[in-house]
Parts: sequence; structure tokens; C-alpha cells
Amino acid sequence: MMQRIIIGACFGLLSLVACQSKKKEEPKSGGSGGPQPVQVDIILASKQSIQAPLEANGSVLADETAEIRPEISGRLTYLNMPDGASVTKGTLLGRIYDGDLQAQVKKVKVQLSLAETQEVRLKKLLAVNGINQSDYDIALNQVNVLKADLEILEAQIERTLIKAPFSGVLGLRMISPGAYVTPQTLMGTIQQIDRVKIDFTVPEDYGHLVKKGARVNVSTAEGKKGVASILATEPQISTTTRNIRARAYLDGIRPAPGSFVKVEITNAEAGKSYIIVPANAVIPDARSKKVIVVREGKGVFTNIKTGVRTASGLAVTEGLQPGDSVVVTGVLFVRPNNPVKIRSVKKLEELNQ
Repeated sequence: MMQRIIIGACFGLLSLVACQSKKKEEPKSGGSGGPQPVQVDIILASKQSIQAPLEANGSVLADETAEIRPEISGRLTYLNMPDGASVTKGTLLGRIYDGDLQAQVKKVKVQLSLAETQEVRLKKLLAVNGINQSDYDIALNQVNVLKADLEILEAQIERTLIKAPFSGVLGLRMISPGAYVTPQTLMGTIQQIDRVKIDFTVPEDYGHLVKKGARVNVSTAEGKKGVASILATEPQISTTTRNIRARAYLDGIRPAPGSFVKVEITNAEAGKSYIIVPANAVIPDARSKKVIVVREGKGVFTNIKTGVRTASGLAVTEGLQPGDSVVVTGVLFVRPNNPVKIRSVKKLEELNQ
């Protein structure tokens, strides 16, 4: 009987300890076990009228540009590449040692002279049936072979000459006379800057505005302005950005190649109203663009289509409705359908200050 009482007491003690442990493991009330809300700032989507022309960022390109490299390996015996000098097409910029090739040319010329003399002599004998036709053919073939060998050597000597591919301005010289060079050696660059080109991109929805022959306004960072005529557009739309790449010749000004310019295109959309969102609120995706909209206290990732870029941000053509709460700060910390806490409601003008 005493043993049963002791065993029952032990079981009771163990149950009490287990209950206390379970209570310690249970989460406290208040839902602290779920994800914590991310604090964000939002703007309320509203339509705005687009007054400014379509703007795009562009880069200046030289009309022609090339890297100057030798065709063969060897030691430079002559170098004529002053830094920043203007040169004309065909100007000799450098020469690689060709002494061995010149010696071979002399040897072949001597052999060719003898072979031609022999061919003339045999031709006269053939005319009076003094030799067989086959003997004359062998002599004539020898002459032709030596002429071909001479052309090969002259072509090899031509490859030792480094010439300007077009008229332009040399860049900085990268090597010194006497250096050993290979086809991988960069000797310098040459650019034709009498006329420059502009490369820029626009959203695919506005591809009809950048047709060949259309004119666009260009302004540099220094405030200089010019006009460019569109030369061509890339036939394929970028699958990453959904933009079209265009190229135009610039008239009036000549900014340095590589410079940043602003391109203004006559915008047929001027006067129309669109929802404008800040560019940093847009999340680029491989196939689309997204923004985060707060709905019922959660961050909902929403697909959108964008159009023209304005000074305030991007115009949204599809995906948003007036009154939607668009997240503009804390975008990187929001996860799909996770709770968010609105800290403040911003105005679009405040974000651009």
C-alpha cells in the first residue's frame, strides 16, 4: 500500500513539472510569434497632368572609334603616336621590325629575275620547236610561283606597318619605341569627333516617337543645347528593361565622347493625366515592374506598366488606381503579404526635394 502511495506521488510531481515547463514554452498573448510589421511611408496615388516633353538619358559617342593594335608580334622600330594629335587616314603610326622579311624579298626577286630570263629563252626555243611544251610549262610555272611568293612577303611586310584606319584624333599613347608588342597590345585609341552620336533609350510604349529622321533636343550638363536627328533604332526591345535603344547624329554642339546628355523628345502624351510614382518605389523584375500597395494592413506586390519619365517620377499606365497606398520607403524590407505599419503619408513633391 505504501509503495502505491509513493508511486502516485511521483507521478503527480512529474505532471506538475511538465505543466510548468509547458506554460513557460507557450508564447505570451499579443501575437508576438508572427512577423513584426515593417514601418513604411506611403503616397496616395493620384493622377497628374504631364506637361513636360518626354525625357531620356543619353551618352555621347564618337562618330568612329577604334583601338590601335598591331597585327603581328615583334619589336617596334618606329613609333609616331603623339598624345592627342590629329592624323589623317593612312598615316603611318608605327612599324615592327621587318629585316628578315626584306631579306627574303631580295632573295625571291633574284630568283624571279633568273626564272623570267629562263622563261623568255625557252619561249623562243619553243617557237622553233627546240624544246617540248612541258619544259616551257615548268619554267613558266616557276615564274608564277616566285611571283606568288613575292606577293606573300609583301603582304607580311604590310602587316608590320601600323596605320590610322581613318582620320581622327589620337588618344593617349600606351607604349614606347622599342617595346615588344603582340596583337593583344593596346598601343592607343583613335576617335573621329568631327561629328558625334547620341545613344539613348525610351520605353517601348513610346517607340513611335523615335522613328528614323525624327529630331530631338539635346542638352549637356554644362547647359549647352543642340538638335539631333535620329539615325536608327535597335530592332529588338530589351527584355530586361522593355526599352528601345535609339541613335542620333548631333548638330550644333560637340560634347566629348562619353559625356552625359539629356534628350527631350516631343511628347504626344503631353496634357494627358497619369498616376506618378517615385522611381525608387518601382521594383524592376525580369518580366515586369512592381510596386508595393498597402491593403488591409499588408504589403501587396502589384504589377504595373510605366510610361514616360517626368521630373517627379514614372508615369504608371496600368496597375494602379487613384487612392491606392503606394509604399515609397522601406521597400526593401517588405515581404509579400506580410504586415506593414504606415508611419506617414508623404506627398510626391516632398520626395523630390
